Amino acid sequence: MKKIAFLFPGQGSQVSGMGKDLYEKYDAAKKVFETADKVLGFKISEICFNGTDEELKMTKNSQPAILATSLAFLEALKSEIDIVPVATAGHSLGEYGALYTAGVLDMGDAIAITGKRAELMNDAANATNGSMAAVIGLTPDEILEGLKELQNEGVISVANYNSPAQTVITGEKELIEKSVDILKAKGAKRVIPLAVSGAFHSELMASASEKFADFVKDYNFKNAEIPVYENVDGMPITDGEELKKRVPAQIRSSVHWTETINGMINEGITTFVELGAGKVLAGLNKKINAEVKTYNVYDVASLEETVNELKQGE
Repeated sequence: MKKIAFLFPGQGSQVSGMGKDLYEKYDAAKKVFETADKVLGFKISEICFNGTDEELKMTKNSQPAILATSLAFLEALKSEIDIVPVATAGHSLGEYGALYTAGVLDMGDAIAITGKRAELMNDAANATNGSMAAVIGLTPDEILEGLKELQNEGVISVANYNSPAQTVITGEKELIEKSVDILKAKGAKRVIPLAVSGAFHSELMASASEKFADFVKDYNFKNAEIPVYENVDGMPITDGEELKKRVPAQIRSSVHWTETINGMINEGITTFVELGAGKVLAGLNKKINAEVKTYNVYDVASLEETVNELKQGE
């Protein structure tokens, strides 16, 4: 039997209409959206199904919307096939899908915590002048070398180690703009500004991280039933109290996604299922290791196709 891991995408994967066809077809998915609407106190389902791109880009909306959609796909998949992953991970926000999958948080708590995370990160973004950019064609070490001189001027660092060929930088907007010429001079093929509201995964998120640590202390993080490969260092963790410490730190620290996927592969995992809008993580997997198989579950058709293929492989 092949070892399977579930993956959950983060902010930026949102698209208007996400989860609507799922809601209409699967009772298990409908219950997720109903739970999210109740927990959050507003119709996040309506924003998922009919919201404009601008509404969905707002951090306070995008984070709970993406999580609700991912959990809806997860529950719909589980209603169609008896499948138990051996590990799980999520990219940034996606980590809350992983914590739910591993039994660390129940659904209501995962959604409520995500809603608060989004609010605090949104506030921190509004209070700072931050930005992010994707760098293509340089190694992480080359990027860090290029950023050295700018780090003396203020906050600029690596946000996401996404793949050997793609790294996301984060920090003060002025320094991100200055870095473009520096990194291109070092050989970057492209430096692409990202349409985000702030410098996520940087020290400009310190206030959000500290307030979030205070918020989650009253929540029960149970020990994980399967390892959760955590963003802060890409290591597998099952201790609930340790995971509770990591989630606030994750807001201001780098996402070690390449290390996460390689760690899973080293444990014999060769099949991944990405649950949520888009195909971002599947694309990164191809760049990290082209030998592994990644299924995408992002609408009803892809869910049905994935279920059929997994059943044939049993």
